[in-house]
Amino acid sequence: MFVLSSTASFLSLAARDLAIIRRGRNPATDREERVTSEETDGETVSDKAYRRIRSDVVFGRLQPGQKLKLDAMKDAYGPGIGTLREILARLASEHFVIAEGARGFEVAPISATDLREVASMRQLLECHALKESFTAGDIEWEGRCVAAHHKLATMEKRIAAGDRAQTEAWKGYDWAFHHALISNCGSQVLLDMHASIYDRYLRYQLIAAIFRGEIAGAEHRTLLECALARDWKTAQATLIKHVDDCVTNMIRNGLRPAGSATVTRSSSTTSKRPPGESTARPSGGRRKRSTAAVRSA
Repeated sequence: MFVLSSTASFLSLAARDLAIIRRGRNPATDREERVTSEETDGETVSDKAYRRIRSDVVFGRLQPGQKLKLDAMKDAYGPGIGTLREILARLASEHFVIAEGARGFEVAPISATDLREVASMRQLLECHALKESFTAGDIEWEGRCVAAHHKLATMEKRIAAGDRAQTEAWKGYDWAFHHALISNCGSQVLLDMHASIYDRYLRYQLIAAIFRGEIAGAEHRTLLECALARDWKTAQATLIKHVDDCVTNMIRNGLRPAGSATVTRSSSTTSKRPPGESTARPSGGRRKRSTAAVRSA
């Protein structure tokens, strides 16, 4: 992963790094193309604003429950008020934003109940895709799985050694490995649905800042071994446990049941706050945790 001048700059481009990884490319070698493509990639102002706002929600710069004030967002993201309303309505349809009628918009809250539902849908889609992908697997698919696992395992070792600066890149390689496993399922509709629910699941992972270390690493190795052996049944059981254990850790260490106050976090080292974010410290003198922090569990 390339080094940017600030954590804020990194977070604003994190979604595009994930997209690059999803296409099987390395964000480290894609830096120049990404920077020069900002004005030449054919995106409209609306497209760019949508991508940036969505990224800020997923990566925690816009916090759960935060009011989205249109005037401030216009200054921060560029489009006019009407376009912003359309973007936020689109994000509401994706469950990243809540439309409050005359009260405007706010970032979707988090809860243990919603997390469990999102995780359950991920398991349902991914387990089916694993079976289809393993059954149709070929040597090219095997190569993608092996390569993706190598990158993920390398990043996991760095995180375990204390390199917290690469948290978002680590999650990108985590996505790339799970996507590689199901990439041969033969259904683009299934892959698109999985990608959408995975982003909602990823948001919770970044909010809770969970790193399960060698336990998760061992599960990833098992999934790779199952892929090479075409053992989709063991892979499904491993995935279910993989997600269930992660959800348990997230709820235990960072989330509260629906109906109680949720734990939200602000971005560290961010010189320019997202629109509507208060500069006040939380009650009780406790500071909000940084998105770059990763808790071992």
